[in-house]
Amino acid sequence: MVATKSRAKGIRMTQAALDEVLQLRERKGEDLYLRVGIKGGGCSGLSYTMSFEDPTNVTPRDEAFSYEGGFQVVVDKKSMLFLYGLELDYSDDLLGGGFKFNNPNADRSCSCGSSFSA
Repeated sequence: MVATKSRAKGIRMTQAALDEVLQLRERKGEDLYLRVGIKGGGCSGLSYTMSFEDPTNVTPRDEAFSYEGGFQVVVDKKSMLFLYGLELDYSDDLLGGGFKFNNPNADRSCSCGSSFSA
């Protein structure tokens, strides 16, 4: 069983980000979780990843954070080292819109906001 934590203690989502993720999930027509992580690459060294995950693929090595309506965000423990305290935001601006990662652990971020160094 995956440990579920309060959203305030790890990965926070603004209401705009939560609304957008729930809308995207509804289009898929499945009860999916959002997986947030990092991978090597990008102009600053590490890139953020986001994808929908079937709940059956979540393992005890993942940390899960609960949101309204039973929605879950899952993060693998390695990524969590770099993402603890992250705030995920969303903007529908025509220029520069999309998901925004506000990461207190980032020493430096690229101008596009999708990669960082720690």
